[in-house]
Amino acid sequence: MFTTILFYILALVLVVAAFRVITAKSPVTAVLHLILAFVNASFIWMILGAEFLALLLVLVYVGAVMVLFLFVVMMLDVKMEELRAGIKTYLPLGLTVGLIMVVEMSLVLSLSWGDVGPAADLGNNYNNARTLGEQLYTQYAFAVEVGAVLLLVGMVAAIALTLRRRRDVKYNDPGAALRVRAKDRVRLLDVPAQEAFNAKSGEQS
Repeated sequence: MFTTILFYILALVLVVAAFRVITAKSPVTAVLHLILAFVNASFIWMILGAEFLALLLVLVYVGAVMVLFLFVVMMLDVKMEELRAGIKTYLPLGLTVGLIMVVEMSLVLSLSWGDVGPAADLGNNYNNARTLGEQLYTQYAFAVEVGAVLLLVGMVAAIALTLRRRRDVKYNDPGAALRVRAKDRVRLLDVPAQEAFNAKSGEQS
């Protein structure tokens, strides 16, 4: 009974936090509510017995990704007027996509709700981390490799976009610096001597 009540409380907080992520006016507020949503999702997974996934969600998403997003959003000069300028243009498309997702989730839940039976007795020596690893690297090995390639492509693309050639920065060519000769580095000029001008007397000395 206590587990059921706790599950519904966490689910309610998760839904409210997720709703605030898409309705908050401030990006910082949206990121903070997204962190709250991830934490509540990890608590629900902990109740369901998936301890490894719960800790992974907290460590990876809350501890690294969301903190990085928060710092990026706080350091960027986000102008809310520019963000709201095109919301009316993309609002119908966004509502259509959201409606399709809600209908699909409703159909899946309605069809699978009656087929859910009692939880299986897995025993005291059951290790969900080991079971997850065996499934990922045996039955779903190809999917894991495809996901790894996609993440690698995304990382390379992010580095390429960050390290684009800027025109306002001076670049040094190490190869050209090694090939330079002594006469290219130092140039002696024969400057003729000039006579000093005496400002008081108006004469040259």
